[in-house]
Formats: sequence, structure tokens, C-alpha cells
Amino acid sequence: MRMRSPFFPLRIAAAAALAFCLGALAPSQQNAPSKASDAIPVHFTDIRKSAGITWKQDSTNSDQKYYLETMGTGVAWLDYDQDGLLDLYLVQSGATDAYKPASPLHSALYHNNGDGTFTDVTAKSGVGGEGHYGQGVAIGDFDNDGYPDLYVTGYGSAILYHNNGNGTFTDVTAKAGVADSGQWSTSAGWFDFDKDGWLDLVVLNYLQWTPANNLWCGERAPGYRAYCSPNEYHGQRIRLFHNNHDGTFTDVSDKSGVGLPEAKGMGVVLADFNNDGWTDIAVANDTWPNFYFRNNHDGTFSDESLLSGLAASEDGRYEAGMGIDAADIDGDGLVDVYITHLDFELNRLYHNNGDGTFTDITYSSGIGNKAVTLSGVAAKFIDYDNDGWPDIVQANGAMVDNVRLYHSEISYEEPLLMFHNLGKGKFEKVSDQMGPDFIHPVAGRGLATADFLNDGAVGVVINCRGDYPELLRNDGGNSNHWLEVLLIGTKSNRDGIGASLKLTSGGVTQVLQAEGGTSYMSASDPRIHFGLAKRSVVDSLVITWPSGQVDKLQNIAADQIIAVKEGVGIVPHPFPRVPRR
Repeated sequence: MRMRSPFFPLRIAAAAALAFCLGALAPSQQNAPSKASDAIPVHFTDIRKSAGITWKQDSTNSDQKYYLETMGTGVAWLDYDQDGLLDLYLVQSGATDAYKPASPLHSALYHNNGDGTFTDVTAKSGVGGEGHYGQGVAIGDFDNDGYPDLYVTGYGSAILYHNNGNGTFTDVTAKAGVADSGQWSTSAGWFDFDKDGWLDLVVLNYLQWTPANNLWCGERAPGYRAYCSPNEYHGQRIRLFHNNHDGTFTDVSDKSGVGLPEAKGMGVVLADFNNDGWTDIAVANDTWPNFYFRNNHDGTFSDESLLSGLAASEDGRYEAGMGIDAADIDGDGLVDVYITHLDFELNRLYHNNGDGTFTDITYSSGIGNKAVTLSGVAAKFIDYDNDGWPDIVQANGAMVDNVRLYHSEISYEEPLLMFHNLGKGKFEKVSDQMGPDFIHPVAGRGLATADFLNDGAVGVVINCRGDYPELLRNDGGNSNHWLEVLLIGTKSNRDGIGASLKLTSGGVTQVLQAEGGTSYMSASDPRIHFGLAKRSVVDSLVITWPSGQVDKLQNIAADQIIAVKEGVGIVPHPFPRVPRR
């Protein structure tokens, strides 16, 4: 994360500038959802206290201003016990040479009780990671046994927890060969890059920073020392681990091409950007060109970052990329990309042109400079009002805790951000309409979205640096109709990551993908969520699985969660609706 203060120059990527001024917003499909009469009032309520979540993130602040301290940590939703209710995992930091907490720090797993409350089951489950300086988390069923596993990134190493299916987990990092030892891993994501039916793992690494090479940055006056810029340090390399189908993985980083360029990786999204049926990789890098790796279908990837237009902003800047997500914002059947940046930069929206290139449409989309004084960290596409268009929710918070000494107009703690999709990729800022809990200032870091009440209203959890998390319940979003789909792969990977879902209802068609990664060091609801506006019946749902299997379902009632098994169709699965307290 670049720390914005007067002594850090802005890097200009002159060599790439011409690649990002091409193209215009592609026309949307005529059958895309309409906004007419679909608008409903929605606000968010923080229910953390009543839900019983008492865990608190430790900022590990020290007078040494270790670069590591400012990162914050991630958060994930997962149904670890397969009872149909989404549980919550919160990643914790750890002790350092300069910071010794009064008691050992640990991450936390909270079980969803189905009554609006959560119970801390960390000790029983064995996923506390005590002594590990955690960063992010990725959720995936790597052994296809029907239970989601956890990969927790961190400084110096990562941890792979295998879900035993009985409420406990086992640390299988050494056996699996995915420790990422000696690296500083941030975000990670599960996906089946070679379509062999088993999930592989991509791990982002950040900087070659250590306590020994920690620099003094900022003015040499009491209270003015600041966190340094990533420009002061060399980057590390991304790692790609191939699943060997036996509980072990092989490092194919260099062979695949993904691990060749120097990186300063922060966020990753795994999606099929060119609609060829194979999952590609997009990475948000910090003050470094963003990456776009196109899947070559043979176990390798082509680095098309510069040619694609994703590497830099429209004016050729390599900005402080952190959070990233992908969705079809305008109904043209192609997934577009959103990347967050720090204050005095812009959060960038890139339109997918369908020819291997992307165009920076930040201004033409209406996003523009409406959040220029906020430091965007994590972001997720979310259809918060179920009108059929993906909106954008974003966690913000400055990186420098004493930022006011350098910029009096900037606050360390900042409100969340919501951009409402007006239709066909045009957005307006509606944060102030989301309620006082939504705009309560926090030092936002990890963010994940989920329908944790199973009632069709997608909520948000934010892991806040040095503070309690925020658990935001969506009040009003399910006034419009909706459908959620849990994928159960058979020939494909169990999670169905890489599947494409085409839904038609009342003459309106939506296409969504089961993506990997997303946001910033976090993992969201694995179920695919469709907003249906005023339409109460799904005429057809066509699922194209990574294996090539195509399942077609018809006449599905709205306002429910369904489980679809590859090659079978809808199968029984509990999804208890949680009462609102």
C-alpha cells in the first residue's frame, strides 16, 4: 500500500499510457435488467454486539512503524459444518520484534447458531493460528470431500487447515507443500486452472520487507514517523500450486508463467474474462502494474497485462492497487474489473471490450473522483437491492495512522462506500442513504459479503484494523425477488468454481460466474446470488460446469436457495432462514 504523504512521489508509467485510452463502453444487451420501478429503500445495521461477536483485531502498533502493521487482516464466510448456515472466520495479526501483546493473539471461527447469534468455536475447531501473523484467507474444498478447507496467508508463512468434517480442522501445511515459507503472502484464491476437477491455489506475495530493513520514513519529529512506501522495497513473486489429487500440491509458479514477473500483490480475482471456458487471473498490485494472466488451456498463462489495459490507469499511472473484483456491470455478458486505490488516486473501473482489452471507464461510469479523499482497501460487487445489477461496496481507511499531520483533510478512519448501479454500468454514490452504521468511520481492511440470514438480503462484514469487526445486516434488500444457487460439482471441482450460470426470467437474462479470490484478503458467500427485481419465477437456469457438463433447469420459484448437483439437478439441502432480532 502506498502511504500518501508529500514525501512520496507518484510513479508514472509512461510506457504503458497509450494502451489505456482505447475503446468506449460496449453496448449492453437489450434483455438486460431494467431499473424502472425496481428501486427500494435499503439500509444496513451493525448487529455485531447482539450477534455475540467479541473478537477484536490487534493493530500491533509500535513506534518502529513496521510496514507489516498497517495491512490489517481479512475475513471469510464459510459453512464449515454444512448445516446450511454461513459461519464467520476472522484473521488475526501476531506478535513482532517491536510488539508483544499481553496475551497470545489468535484468529477466530464463529459458528452461526441460526437464531441471529454466533458462538466462538475457535478452540474446538483448531484454527486459531496462535503465533502466526495472519493476513488473508481463502476458502475451498481442495480434496472434494464436501467440507470447505481454509488457507490462511501471513507474514513468513501460510497455513492450510483441512476440514475433518466433524467441526475440527487439521494443519496439513507441511504435507500439502503450500507453506509459502519465507514470503509475505496477502490474498489467495482457489480455482481449477487446468479443469482436472481439483482446486488449485494461487498465492499473492507482497514485498521483500523485514524488521531488519525497516526504514525511517516521514519527518524526524515526535509523532511524525510514518509507514514507508512500497516503492522503497522490491516485490516478491506470485506462487501457483497445482493440486496432485492426493492431498499434496506441486509448485508450478515458473512453469505456468504466473511466478515470473516481480509482483507487489494485494488482491486477486479468478474469472473467465474472455468467455473461453477457462479461468484467468487478474491481480491488483501496489504501485506496480496490475496483472492479467490469460489461461492458455495447457497449464500455462500468457502475461497480457500491458496489452490488455489493466496494468495502469487511463493516464498511465501505476496506482496503489489493493482490492479487486469482477462482474458484468452492463449486461453484455463479459466480466468487468474494479480496483481500489488510496486517497488522491481514483478507484478504477475497467470495461471488458471482449477482444482481450479493457478500457478505463472510471469517469464515464459515474464513479469518477467521488471518493478521491478516501483510501479504498477492499471492494466487492454486491446486488444489495436485488434489482439485477451489480453494485459496489467498498471498505476504506487510511494506511498512515497519523495521516492528519500530513493531510489535514484526510482521516485515518473512513466511512464505507456504496456505488449503486443505475443500469448498464452507470453508477451513483449512495453511501449516505445506507444508514448511520454504514457510514460510521472505521479503519476498514478485509471485507466479505454474504446472505448470512438466508433470506435473500446480502450483508457485509468488515475486519477493522485495531478494532471490532462490523457485521452489517441488510434491511430491505429482499423486498425485491432473488435466487441463490449452491453448486455441488461431481466431475468438476466440488465447489463448482469456474462454472457459468445463465438465468432467464421474464425476458431478462443474467450471466454470473463462480469466481475465486475477490476483495482484499477475504472470501465471500460461495453461493451464486441473482437479484430478480419484480420477477417471481425463473424461467430457466443453465449451468455450464468446468467439466463441460451442461445442466438446464426450468420454472424455479424465486426467493429461495437451491443446491444444484452437477449432472443431477436440484438436490435436497438445508438452508434454515434466520429470524431477524
